[in-house]
Amino acid sequence: LVLIGGFVQLLAGFLAFRKYDHLGGAAFLTFSALWSSYGVTRILAGNTEGFTAGSVAFLVLNAFLIILASSFNVVLLCLTLAMELLITCFLLFTLESLPLPFEIVVLSILSIICFYGTTASLANCMFGKDLLMMGPPLLTVQSSKKDGEDPLPCVCPKSHLTSGLRTIAELLNTGAVCGVPTDTVYALAASCKHPEAIEKVYRIKDRPQEKPICIFISNLEQLRAAAPPISPLLWEFMENVYPGGIGCIIQKGEWLKKLGVGAGYSRVGTQDSIMIRVPDLTVLVHLIDMTGPLAITSANPSGEVDSTHHDMVISRLGHKLEGVLCDGESDEVVASTVVNCTKIDESGITIVREGCIPAGQVMQIFERVKNR
Repeated sequence: LVLIGGFVQLLAGFLAFRKYDHLGGAAFLTFSALWSSYGVTRILAGNTEGFTAGSVAFLVLNAFLIILASSFNVVLLCLTLAMELLITCFLLFTLESLPLPFEIVVLSILSIICFYGTTASLANCMFGKDLLMMGPPLLTVQSSKKDGEDPLPCVCPKSHLTSGLRTIAELLNTGAVCGVPTDTVYALAASCKHPEAIEKVYRIKDRPQEKPICIFISNLEQLRAAAPPISPLLWEFMENVYPGGIGCIIQKGEWLKKLGVGAGYSRVGTQDSIMIRVPDLTVLVHLIDMTGPLAITSANPSGEVDSTHHDMVISRLGHKLEGVLCDGESDEVVASTVVNCTKIDESGITIVREGCIPAGQVMQIFERVKNR
């Protein structure tokens, strides 16, 4: 039973670390090692001198945990105090001077505290309120910052809130640069109506000026309304890849201004071509409907890995941005696949960059469309 208790403590430690409770995780992993060692000594019941030094070390280590636990809640403090008594039992056992009644009392106290702490944690988590009190911290550290947390470097609304979406849209419409989720990885967005915002994107990323920036639109009907000179084959191909993680490079022209690109015309794409993508992410599509076409590039410093969570965007670039739309983990770990379609009728398509959609799958789509 003691060994089973050690396993349960180990499991509790891993769960605590997964919830980013580092103190709880460290405490439970320490308790697991102690509990298991205690069980081994009781099973061996032979030469236990080698465990004496270890029990003294546990006493010292747990003393630090007691101090830390006193700044959390009464239940965790009582648990660490009970563990200190159990370690004392461990030490006495290795010295062959452990009174059986003392051991029984200590184990009983520890069991009651563990049972109450587990029940309280489960009940409070399930119902979202403090049904069973864990007790206030005995030690508190004064902090000049609200809630003891560092303020976020920029506005960071949640994507599932309409107010959050409006906040980011208003920032973009006034010429701000914001981090936004896409159907692949997180991206930096700037309104195509504000060329100075697109210039700022280059500075934020330290992006070489010769690397063009693409645009995102919310649906293919927007492109039809702009009436670009696109062949039936290219229309058919785009209908099969949009919305999704494939971006098509097409010929640039004045039709982009009808699309709503506006003053940012010269700052997106190259002189002759531009990559357009329709994302398969509802929140981003709604955002584009509120702002018009957005100039988009991945939200990472040039040459570094893509950002796959809004926390990565905030920590890496938040101090340079006006806002980040928080949407949790991204759907992909790599960016979109880029396809050059400028000569689709003469020589077909070419893969410029293979991303989340394999090149072979893109070519299969094209061959199917062409044969039809």
